[in-house]
Amino acid sequence: MRVIIVSMCFLAMSFIASCGSHKEGHEKKTNFLVTSPFKKDTVVTREYVCQIRSSQHIELRAMEQGYLQEIFVDEGKFVKEGQLMFQILPIKYKAELQKAQAEAEFVEVEYRTTKALADSNVVSPNELALAKAKLDKAKAELALAQVHLGFTQIRAPFSGLMDRFQVRLGSFLDEGDLLTTMSDISTLWVYFNVPEAEYLDYKQSSKSNNFLNVKLKMANNEMYEHPGIVKTIEADFHNETGTIAFRATFPNPDLLLRHGETGNIQVAVPQKNALIIPQKATFEVLDKKYVYVVDKDNKVRSRRITIGAELPDLYMIKEGLAENDKILLEGLRLVREGEKISYEFKDPKEVISHLRLHAE
Repeated sequence: MRVIIVSMCFLAMSFIASCGSHKEGHEKKTNFLVTSPFKKDTVVTREYVCQIRSSQHIELRAMEQGYLQEIFVDEGKFVKEGQLMFQILPIKYKAELQKAQAEAEFVEVEYRTTKALADSNVVSPNELALAKAKLDKAKAELALAQVHLGFTQIRAPFSGLMDRFQVRLGSFLDEGDLLTTMSDISTLWVYFNVPEAEYLDYKQSSKSNNFLNVKLKMANNEMYEHPGIVKTIEADFHNETGTIAFRATFPNPDLLLRHGETGNIQVAVPQKNALIIPQKATFEVLDKKYVYVVDKDNKVRSRRITIGAELPDLYMIKEGLAENDKILLEGLRLVREGEKISYEFKDPKEVISHLRLHAE
């Protein structure tokens, strides 16, 4: 009798445990959220590393030999066109000018005397022509001496910023020695390299001669307030990199940017009928992107995808998915390959409306 009671207790406990286990399994049953890729017109922003250059960046060099007598400007300062910057000791060239002036005056007196004699038929016309040639030569030498003296004063060829001095006061200069460099930064040229495929996209999408509008992200990750325009594309591709250089022109009214800075050019590229999915619907294996696709039997299958572009919270799909595919939106870590699931389908428009998509 005792055996029967023990057996009945064991059966009762097993039944209760079985019921509890069945109830627990039922409670753990997951209803997954599924959606589909969605086609929408949007804008993709492409970024390119760029180099910022002034529209005029030149070297200032000594035109004559001599000692540097005066420096009238300072490094990093703004100078105006025509402003005196350097003075080379002019004593030698002043003496040459005085000598040339004296010779020109002497020859002019000779010419006037000869002309008076020629008018009186005392000397021949040939002698008058010879005197005229001597006068012209003396005047040319005087003009040359004036030029040499002028070269001892170095003035700003345009308005711009001074760079570091390469010489110091009292330095002896040879003709051609570098004094400093100077930049006009009121307008900037920004160069960036574009891959061949993207160059073709730009050219084919712009059938007219409209210029490409771009933006500049500065080195501090702030956006430069003035937009730029691509007006120039180099003639040849770089064989080693497969890229071609674009040149964008930016205004710089506040002189914020300087020659030699770097940044990133941003180009907004409109995309018609782009196929997009939420980023959270993807997972990565060995640097490759995958999604779980739900087949007609409600089983999940991993599928590799190719990303065409990245948007805030979204991926634009280049290859691997179609608009009518069903993809697992949440719970990617809770499923296994080939597992049959129950799910709730959520309209992709509703899914995307809660994300940060910048679309038209």
